[in-house]
Amino acid sequence: MLILLPPSEGKADAGTGRRWAPDRFSLPELNPARERVLDALVALSAGPDEEAARAALGLSEGQRGELRRNARLREAATAPAERLYTGVLYEALDLASLPAAAQRAARRSILISSGLWGAVRLADRIPPYRCPIGARLPDVGALSTYWRRELTPAVDAAAGRGPVLDLRSGAYAATWTPRGELAERTVTVRVLHEREVDGVPVRSVVSHFNKATKGRLVRDLLVAGARPRTAVELVGALRELKHTVLEQTAAAGRVRQVDLVVTDL
Repeated sequence: MLILLPPSEGKADAGTGRRWAPDRFSLPELNPARERVLDALVALSAGPDEEAARAALGLSEGQRGELRRNARLREAATAPAERLYTGVLYEALDLASLPAAAQRAARRSILISSGLWGAVRLADRIPPYRCPIGARLPDVGALSTYWRRELTPAVDAAAGRGPVLDLRSGAYAATWTPRGELAERTVTVRVLHEREVDGVPVRSVVSHFNKATKGRLVRDLLVAGARPRTAVELVGALRELKHTVLEQTAAAGRVRQVDLVVTDL
């Protein structure tokens, strides 16, 4: 099973770890594309037009320190991605507290989207950075378009012959789209909050708590040692873990979408 996650804006301090080493990175076929984005991001962040750089990266005036950090990325200390990302989803997943077997499964199965790196595994060492997928970099262009061209062969290969649980959001989901038979093995999740209004159950799409719910869902699968071989078995595993899952009808060659219904947020 391959689990696709979004990155988080929140990142921990990398401390005094070693510098980024592309020869130690997973999905090494992406390294030329990574180098190009890294060069463009460093040049933009270190350039003379701070206002343009902040606009390209969606930074406020109070976040100019992010530019200084980006400008030093090649010399910056690194940490494993599993410790670097600290957002809501990763807090709920709480990788550090997983049993050893679940941690090993997480490192095998999880792939994290990234505007800078394209995709990383949990053990890949990366420095803290600021590079949203919605950015447009000089000589690279829109990152969502750039990575859409580069990622497909690598992620297709990473998917292997098992199911794919795609929990990415927004523009990150657009950087890789499964096709044909692989699409039929892919499951996406929409989180719905159910509450009662005048005695009638009402469901609405969850925004902020969507991330925490997805983090807990992945944690449940890893702790349970779930090893589904098909999309159908993956949906079944979610139900066995007591998640309320409503499956949408998917035509041949289309991604299977499920609604995960929660009552407590």
